[in-house]
Amino acid sequence: MDPMPEALPSLAEVAALVDRAATHLEGVAAVTPLQRNDRLSDLTGADVWLKREDLQPVRSYKLRGAYTLMSQLDDGALPAGVVCASAGNHAQGVAWACARLGIDGAIFVPTTTPRQKRDRIRALGGDRVRLIVTGETYDAADQAAHEAADKTGATLVPAFDDLRTVAGQGTVAAEIVAQLGAAPDVLLAPVGGGGLLAGCGAWLHEAAPTTRVIGVEPAGAACIAAGLQAGHPVRLATIDTFVDGAAVRRAGEVTLPLVRALGCRLVAIPEGQVCSEMLSLYQVDGVIAEPAGALASSALRQGPHDLTVRVAPGQTVVAIVSGGNNDISRYSEVLERSLLHEGRKHYFMVTFPQEPGALRRFLDGILGPDDDIVLFEYTKKSNRETGPALVGVELGDPDELPALLDRIAASPIQVEAIPPDGSFYRYLV
Repeated sequence: MDPMPEALPSLAEVAALVDRAATHLEGVAAVTPLQRNDRLSDLTGADVWLKREDLQPVRSYKLRGAYTLMSQLDDGALPAGVVCASAGNHAQGVAWACARLGIDGAIFVPTTTPRQKRDRIRALGGDRVRLIVTGETYDAADQAAHEAADKTGATLVPAFDDLRTVAGQGTVAAEIVAQLGAAPDVLLAPVGGGGLLAGCGAWLHEAAPTTRVIGVEPAGAACIAAGLQAGHPVRLATIDTFVDGAAVRRAGEVTLPLVRALGCRLVAIPEGQVCSEMLSLYQVDGVIAEPAGALASSALRQGPHDLTVRVAPGQTVVAIVSGGNNDISRYSEVLERSLLHEGRKHYFMVTFPQEPGALRRFLDGILGPDDDIVLFEYTKKSNRETGPALVGVELGDPDELPALLDRIAASPIQVEAIPPDGSFYRYLV
């Protein structure tokens, strides 16, 4: 069942749909906290607030769109149930709505969906949902969901590409303005398929046209920017699925024209920068965000390797923390990606002479006083004069890398830096 209309409405009509969706969500979706963030406020000089959609019952804003759509189904559509595809968060919103509305659902997720999200889908949906794990990306799961909908007559509940979903997600913006008592100067919204950006942007376009809306995409899956450049939705040849909640290969037929009409700015943030923000949110602010949840606020970071959205001192800035469904087992990779992005961690292949004191000469002659070896893999071969070792170095100060490379060049020990764009580097990370 194709949920898309033949002609898209205007931004004003979408804004009206957002207001209507708010009535469907009264007493259903939580009015999540809007919290001032001292760390980002001090860093930028602006008044930065975090909209904590990670504190929804399903720990993401996705229940807003799912419930809005499903609560409007007529009696004729209910017996066949619903079907959806999701990287994890939308699935939890659909599962939660299935249990609350008494609707049966089939939910398709890719194999990259963290186990924590899969377990939550089952727990939230109970006997009402059936979870099917298929494909390596959201788009593969989406294709399977469409095929199931065509075969069974179930209603497809898109993660972003339906006006009812867009309207439900847009209620986040209306809630922010109500909580602030005024419109923010800047809204930073995370972007996967564009539903949250389209809904929030359309509502603010009518209710608060002076608000600057900025969509923040993961650099490895910037499908909205690609679609805008091409003039139509395009399928990205490859994507980085690390920011799983926003790793969408193709923008929507509904969302892309709406985002184009908004004319808002888009930025693509490196995944390593998102990881650094995840760690800051956790260690400094006490916020457990998933990668997509840290995506919007990561654009405000100001490290030497960061891509930063500049905001003016004194401006009111809101960043949406879109989700908190993070698997704790992923934090080792989060830390690794963060260190690499910040220029603190580097890998080398070192060819040591197989003689006493070789390692000591490397330590004394090449490493700086605050540098640390965090990986050392070496096997001595008795029939060889030299032996290779894989060495990971964490710098005390990333600005000291040029000095380290100069010492390597001057050393008689053969040292080869492992380039970050090579296949072996991807194996390490």
